[in-house]
Amino acid sequence: PDIVDIVYYHHERYDGKGYPEGIPSKELPITVRIVSLADALDAMSSDRSYRKKLNFKKVFSEIKNNSGSQFDPEVVTAFYDALPEIKGVLKS
Repeated sequence: PDIVDIVYYHHERYDGKGYPEGIPSKELPITVRIVSLADALDAMSSDRSYRKKLNFKKVFSEIKNNSGSQFDPEVVTAFYDALPEIKGVLKS
């Protein structure tokens, strides 16, 4: 897929309640579904003008709780499978 498509669709949700088109993410390329999760992780774990960043325990809990609604469950599973490696990178 074109990078423009990835950027355009990365706010779509697995359940089709996202934007801009309201397309269920299972109908979108896997790259869009991965970037959607990565963007949400970045947003939750970064300070924003309207709130402080969430700790990683809360971020991981939010991802798990939104699997199947906001996020593609297969992408969430792959994320959790890679979590030991991710945690290692975050510590360095």
